[in-house]
Amino acid sequence: MAMPDIVTRDEWTQARKALLEDEKDLTRRRDAINAERRRLPMVEIDKDYEFQGRTGSASLLELFDGRRQLMVGHFMFNPDWEDGCPSCTAGADEVSQGLLDHLHNRDTTLAYVSRAPIEKIERYKRKKGWTFPWYSSFGSDFNYDFHVTLDASVEPMEYNYRNAEEHEAAGTSYYLEGEQPIEEPGTSCFLRDGDRVFHTYSVYARGAEWFGGSYAYLDLTALGRQEDWEEPKGRTDDARRANPDMQA
Repeated sequence: MAMPDIVTRDEWTQARKALLEDEKDLTRRRDAINAERRRLPMVEIDKDYEFQGRTGSASLLELFDGRRQLMVGHFMFNPDWEDGCPSCTAGADEVSQGLLDHLHNRDTTLAYVSRAPIEKIERYKRKKGWTFPWYSSFGSDFNYDFHVTLDASVEPMEYNYRNAEEHEAAGTSYYLEGEQPIEEPGTSCFLRDGDRVFHTYSVYARGAEWFGGSYAYLDLTALGRQEDWEEPKGRTDDARRANPDMQA
């Protein structure tokens, strides 16, 4: 297995300071992009979506639980499946009560939504010991409208703001491959003004990495994520696929 070069402490400090300048540039750029994200316009939701939760039916407005902001994790769970997606499961495993409390303190609710019936969701939630709110969108257009369930018989397929032709040109057609309907991950953000609900942001594909803490930790280490696409090569004897399921 390849290892980092061995150098003196002074040589390491010099290299670390050089990297620090790049990290500071990245931090400043991230701040600028976050500001651009906050300046995005928003779209009013004019469709009456109905969800099923642990205690019965709920509207999109009710998913806010009285707070100003709502973040919806689009958890991949096809109605025909018995268990949820392993990668979505890995991310959900890292949602602690502390995280939920901190978001609540900033007037923000985090909830998950899947297409599976609520009975399957509740069974899987009990199996995993999770406490966050999780709703079923079964029978509604919600997943299709937010492009996390892809079915050409329902509407032209689009994922991560690219249609089929654009994915083919970009070499990312794998997102649209497989038996339809195809479930994909993502996160969508909403803002409430009284009883009016607005869609402010959605992120898909690798953008979802922000919502699992393990990658943020591993990215600071010498061996990294230990996935087959990373550079430099050879930092692990057991390179994993670029799939954040975190299975042993």
